[in-house]
Amino acid sequence: MSNNVNINVRMNEELKKKAEVLFEELGLNMSTAVNMFVRQAVREGGIPFKPTTEVYNAETIAALQEAERIAKDPEAKKYASFAEVLKELEIDV
Repeated sequence: MSNNVNINVRMNEELKKKAEVLFEELGLNMSTAVNMFVRQAVREGGIPFKPTTEVYNAETIAALQEAERIAKDPEAKKYASFAEVLKELEIDV
């Protein structure tokens, strides 16, 4: 017999969707991710990260969006190593 119990958590629908996408990319579902958070909090005796109010500025958001666009672009130049990048830039190491 399982000792598992159900819990209900309320959150913004958009936040939930974003979290599900992130967790899926990590090979997790929402239940597993929440369990990981709670287990880590118990191990550390507190929240397992430093809560902050930091938000990305417009420049950082634009850079992140550009990086996502490039990563999805099949025509974008790809490199197998950092050494290849340096060679492309003609930088001697």
